[in-house]
Amino acid sequence: MTGRAQTILLVEDNADDVELTIHAFNKSPVAHDIVVARNGEEAMEYLYPAEAAPHELPALMLLDLKLPGMSGLDVLRRVRGTESTKRLPVVILTTSDDESDIINGYNLGVNSYIRKPVDFGSFSGLVDHLGLYWLKINIPSPA
Repeated sequence: MTGRAQTILLVEDNADDVELTIHAFNKSPVAHDIVVARNGEEAMEYLYPAEAAPHELPALMLLDLKLPGMSGLDVLRRVRGTESTKRLPVVILTTSDDESDIINGYNLGVNSYIRKPVDFGSFSGLVDHLGLYWLKINIPSPA
């Protein structure tokens, strides 16, 4: 993996939340591409492609916790346990405010834990802040 593109990897199984997130990011002034993985296995296939010429890592992964099959915490565990992805910025973006999910996320090395707002205006504002911070303000790890 050579570096980080201005790509956001959205790991989300709920089609309505995917559409809402893409719509909110499309309204955002921050330039980006969004790749959607609908479960943990798709996220793994994107991050660790089998082909000989792997693509660049995303600039940010937005990770839901409640995924079919491989959970969001299992995805995070794999990302943090692999040399090529251990510094990838990961933001848990979920409806869960369960304290054990928050503790486990931070124990596994998540960069931020955000509960999804229920109304679009608040969610859109959140997305603007996320994009601005992680894609423009934050200085990513060089390796």
